[in-house]
Amino acid sequence: MSTKDRGQADAVTLQLAHRFDAALDRLEQARPFAKGSHQAVVLDLAGRLLKRSDGLAALAERAPRFDPAGVFLGSDWHQPECLLPRLVRQTLATAPVPTVVLEVLSELRMLAIARGDATHAGFTQEQARHFLMQILALSLDRVFGSPGEADRERLGELGDALQQLFGLIVEQVGFEGILAHLIDEIWRVLAQRPIDVAGVKAMIAQISVALADGAGDTGELRLGADRLVSALFGPTQASSDDPGLPAYRGRLATLDGVALQHEARGFARAMHDTGLVSAYHALFLRWIHDNGQRELLAPALGLSPTGTDALQSYPALVHRLLDEAIHPETSQAAYGLALLLERGLLYAPPMAPALWRQIHLALSPAAADTLANVFGSTRPPRTHLLAGVLMLLGQPLGIGQGNNPTCQSARALSMWAINDPDFLLHLVVQAARTDSITMHFEGQELRSADLPPGLALQQPLDTDPVSTLLVGHLDRIYAAMGRLCADRGEDPHRWINPEFHGWWVGRDFAIAVDVATGALCDHDTFVRGFYGHYHPYYNGMTPVIHPQPAGLAITDAAGDFVGWHAITLLRVALDQERVMRVYFYNPNNDSGQDWGQGVVVSTQGHGERFGEASLPFEELASRLYIFHFDRSVCEPTGAPPVDEIERVGAMARASWAATRVPPAAAAQADAPGPPQG
Repeated sequence: MSTKDRGQADAVTLQLAHRFDAALDRLEQARPFAKGSHQAVVLDLAGRLLKRSDGLAALAERAPRFDPAGVFLGSDWHQPECLLPRLVRQTLATAPVPTVVLEVLSELRMLAIARGDATHAGFTQEQARHFLMQILALSLDRVFGSPGEADRERLGELGDALQQLFGLIVEQVGFEGILAHLIDEIWRVLAQRPIDVAGVKAMIAQISVALADGAGDTGELRLGADRLVSALFGPTQASSDDPGLPAYRGRLATLDGVALQHEARGFARAMHDTGLVSAYHALFLRWIHDNGQRELLAPALGLSPTGTDALQSYPALVHRLLDEAIHPETSQAAYGLALLLERGLLYAPPMAPALWRQIHLALSPAAADTLANVFGSTRPPRTHLLAGVLMLLGQPLGIGQGNNPTCQSARALSMWAINDPDFLLHLVVQAARTDSITMHFEGQELRSADLPPGLALQQPLDTDPVSTLLVGHLDRIYAAMGRLCADRGEDPHRWINPEFHGWWVGRDFAIAVDVATGALCDHDTFVRGFYGHYHPYYNGMTPVIHPQPAGLAITDAAGDFVGWHAITLLRVALDQERVMRVYFYNPNNDSGQDWGQGVVVSTQGHGERFGEASLPFEELASRLYIFHFDRSVCEPTGAPPVDEIERVGAMARASWAATRVPPAAAAQADAPGPPQG
């Protein structure tokens, strides 16, 4: 391009940028009801800018203005904390051009937040950086490659802007160490043993392609990546070259007994090492089932004597579950089945007949359509639902709420899978057959089909099969229970949680804030009560018998209040360093979070079992705002140290309760305390 042509191009970009600025000004000044028409103009000009060679840079400079002006208001992109990285790839690959433009603006906003040039309430720089890192993991083909023919045909000049965008993200995040960081991040997530691993599997597939093309270094990076890649695409000697399912099936017929034993153990080792199940593993399980090699099932599932005994006690049921639920498309159900057997669930009298009922369950047309829309039609909807049941029963702490404000429902499903699995299956049958569930609140019948929506305003599309079927119903029930006790002048969780979750939830209740004003209320007494009922040193060494619902005041990495969140208290115990910790279940898909003030939630390395999160007792208490207890079975036997209670209170007042301290209490809190020695 000549200097003259380049100057003309720069002038066109500059003119478009001025027009974009003016449109952004009008959008910012418009009333909320009128913003829609101004948004359309902004998006049109953004799309035209993106077709210019330097247009992306011009938009990136203006990204800090996007949120304040209302570019995303009323759209799915309005709340960055609710966005899912794995949907970005799909949007860029298949969405119409205006949606792609909006997605690009959203990523530019993320870059601005990650740089610290923009802020968004409840969304930190680290969260933005993490989001961008996951986008890179799921779109390595765009990072290392060039636009495909489909992109060029669909997006035209906009395709070049996408390549520039990913270059900009790499520049911001830093390419050096990207793969190493992503591999570490995948291992960190897998340590929590989530049920939904679709995103993780997609990342591993992309990393495999990138490494095959020569990206990244060798050494430890290659070793960590190879363990993940082999777990999915070649866990055993006969599948190590990823031959494809038909070829692998043919190889199995040629293997002798010793080789088949090696295959079984190899699959089990890879599955329990990573929490991932290869499609080859599912095919192997079906092959030994169909070819008279059923003695290999226990080693192929990696069962201990406990699991093996359960298998031998219920062979017909287990083999039927395998036949009905475990296919290459539903391979993760094999891990669920193995853990279900290890938990000894089949020894509970209702479970075997309940699972036989589930096997023969006929779904309503509406339930079948819902599951097919989310999980596809390669396998029947009833297969996906049965696979989901196995996964949830095997991994009660692996369920996440996805992109939905439904932590209460996710927590309930987890709690039932732990403590009342036959009731969970009862609800699954109701929802699958009648498109409704029935529960009771203080004797009053509540039928979900007759109730208005709760917080989940649309069908969840990013959760496991059981959640997909049940969350909407549970959300309606929970909201209805809230309405029935809304006028009692106290926090409705006092009555809802025992009625919703089960008889084992303590009927006694403590809350740290005044319901009418939201102000902190007698916090020291609240904290002493928590110590007295849950800390082994002050409750007579009484363990947590049944999982108990509790509520946290979640804060961001700066310690600022984000919102209220439902968790489950699972157990309290000393870790290997003799620190008393609270182990809890967090319905978020990722429990590892930084809540400020050095309060960083641990998911491994401090005695956590798969799926548990943990914090030192003192740190968890500083974020707690409600808990249940039962004074009839556990009374405080000692008083915790005064200085520890004061530290917990100070942490709360300096973080989530900073704006909730009554003036008199704030003045007292600011007064100089006794010297610390």
